[in-house]
Amino acid sequence: MYDYAVLWDWAGFAVRWLHVITAIAWIGSSFYFIALDLGLNRNIPGPADGEEWQVHGGGFYHIRKYLVAPDAMPEHLTWFKWESYSTWLSGAALLAIIYWVGGELYLIDPQKADLALWQGILISAGSLGLGWVLYDLLCKSPLGDRPTTLMLLLFVILVAMSWGYHQVFSGRAAMLHLGAFTATIMTANVFFIIMPNQRVVVADLKAGRKPDAKYGKIAKLRSTHNNYLTLPVVFLMLSNHYPLATSTQYAWIIAALVFLMGVTIRHFFNTMHARGGTPWWTWAATVLLFIGIAWLSTAPLRQETYEEAEARPLTPLESRFAEAEGFDAAHDIVVGRCSMCHAREPVWGSMQWAPKGVLLETRSDVARNARAIYLQAGVTHAMPPGNLTAMEPEHRAALRAWYLAATDKGPAPDA
Repeated sequence: MYDYAVLWDWAGFAVRWLHVITAIAWIGSSFYFIALDLGLNRNIPGPADGEEWQVHGGGFYHIRKYLVAPDAMPEHLTWFKWESYSTWLSGAALLAIIYWVGGELYLIDPQKADLALWQGILISAGSLGLGWVLYDLLCKSPLGDRPTTLMLLLFVILVAMSWGYHQVFSGRAAMLHLGAFTATIMTANVFFIIMPNQRVVVADLKAGRKPDAKYGKIAKLRSTHNNYLTLPVVFLMLSNHYPLATSTQYAWIIAALVFLMGVTIRHFFNTMHARGGTPWWTWAATVLLFIGIAWLSTAPLRQETYEEAEARPLTPLESRFAEAEGFDAAHDIVVGRCSMCHAREPVWGSMQWAPKGVLLETRSDVARNARAIYLQAGVTHAMPPGNLTAMEPEHRAALRAWYLAATDKGPAPDA
């Protein structure tokens, strides 16, 4: 019978898979319609705002766009909304599984803020809605008619949130929450603004009234914002695999520069799709920003030394595993088979940083990462990679026995 850790790991995998699928659908439709709108031929007379012929999969498509609405409502109308909703809902579920259920390991960083888990969860949940409230107020203010100024203020908010998250959460949690913060703004745009405005237009059309063009204008502004925010969100969601992005002194600045890269990349494609030329300078700007990010990631990082980690009192979570039966044997196994890579100063090959920023040297290191050790080296053979350090079956059995003893699951299953 599977235990709690295995079940939650599979639950996280399933929800992550769903999240990736729905994100592909949302991003794909968003990018397609932005490119379509920018590339429409608007020199054709008639009631439509523009039209375009496309070929794909052996078929030809004739597409027309109406600035407000056609004269009569078609019987079948496809609404693009569930791609966005499903992406946010699955992302919120994944955040809860990883950063709330596993918050003591992945969310809280005692070196940054002495928070109880429930406090971290409240900050996590509450902060996600904060961005939407501030952004929506700005959009509904007179600044809504000044899109460039509005985007600059949104960038300031994102930079401030990046700094704030990195003062409270672990590096990977801070990056992930900044991505979730931004994605919440994007989905709220769809749910609270774009869809209601489209419903007003449809209702007017069905009632025989001429729809007000302002609703389409507002929806298009929010959709354009979503378009420019998409690529940075994807980067932030992937960043947890790269400690150089999440776990360095200037990670909050790295996140800010990523938003600028998103703007330069999307500006290139948007301009090209609009047949406004090919602004190659945007690629030069993107490369320079990326070089700046790489440089910042190697800046000196003040991290806890081995001696400081050994002297620091154990947290309740660490104590739970450090006091469990079999910990001493498990600690010796991990230090002997894993710490050459997962160290403050790795000694394996030319490695400069511990993979994913995971440290496995001190007693607190091993106790803090108990669940990951159990799943990566006990239940599965994922670690060490290729079993380069010759982790024997009895070693893995000892790791399982220690973890299960600490979680009151009884004896470990046979290897």
